[in-house]
Amino acid sequence: MSGTFAFLKSKPIIFMSSVGVALSIGTLLKDNMQGGQFRKAVSANGKVVIVTGSNTGIGKETVRELAKRGAHVYMACRNLSKCEEAREEIVVETKNGHIYCRECDLSSFESIRKFVDEFKKEEKRLDILINNAGVMRCPRAVTKEGIEMQLGVNHMGHFLLTNLLLDLLKKSAPSRIVVVSSLAHTRGEINVTDLNSEKSYDEGKAYNQSKLANVLFTRELAKRLEGTGVTVNALHPGVVDTEIMRHMGIFNNFFSKIIVRPLIWPFLKDAKSGAQTTLYAALDPELDKVSGQYFSDCEPKEVADAGKNDDMAKWLWAVSEKWTKAST
Repeated sequence: MSGTFAFLKSKPIIFMSSVGVALSIGTLLKDNMQGGQFRKAVSANGKVVIVTGSNTGIGKETVRELAKRGAHVYMACRNLSKCEEAREEIVVETKNGHIYCRECDLSSFESIRKFVDEFKKEEKRLDILINNAGVMRCPRAVTKEGIEMQLGVNHMGHFLLTNLLLDLLKKSAPSRIVVVSSLAHTRGEINVTDLNSEKSYDEGKAYNQSKLANVLFTRELAKRLEGTGVTVNALHPGVVDTEIMRHMGIFNNFFSKIIVRPLIWPFLKDAKSGAQTTLYAALDPELDKVSGQYFSDCEPKEVADAGKNDDMAKWLWAVSEKWTKAST
């Protein structure tokens, strides 16, 4: 008997066995944390789609799935070289040659306007606009127009882009706008006395504010689009393991990388799962006439009370219109 179980005295074998069990448990747990999946066989054949921030992460996986379903996708990205790498990978995999890279820096109103002008020369319709790009909890920086970066990219840049494309979206109706927000909006507050974080800056509060702005923008835009055949909905993709988390301190030091991250890893969605609610909002036939709503894990969810404040939504719209000069 003692000979039969002699291997239990071997510390390396016990260690490796423990690691193997831990990895197996972690993998099973991660599989169960991937959330709702959009499995409907809905064709996007010939639909013209714009996806911002689509060279990596959720955006890239969104493009990949849309390409598989036959869509003509414009990848609107700041970094064209990374965009082209992602595009080539997707085209080779999906055999869909209608995937295009176009420069669009959401921290520059000039870049956004140039992108829209060139897009309208190429296309006469737009079926789906997916406002996916974002920055998260970064050190304070400003856009080319001097707007705090998280508010500028996550909200103001998409506000301008969307408004400049509304004529095409209306012409192409029924069409959809999808706004990638976050559960972080529930912790958000629109700082009406310091919207641009000039008096003080907290990267977490600024991010939460920008995500609440996404929800309020969706709410107000839905009202303005009533009767046009264009719908707009917001969503929370989940806590997804992508580059957007690179500024979070929990992932930025050696101790966190070797101790904390492995413990958190099973609870994070991968990018493919993070894209599922975006695809649901963009393609599900049951949402043809649904607008002004908020989704997570491919189903409707309630927004925070702050996200239902119509007066704040109107105030933010007026400020956004003034800052972006969207009507000119």
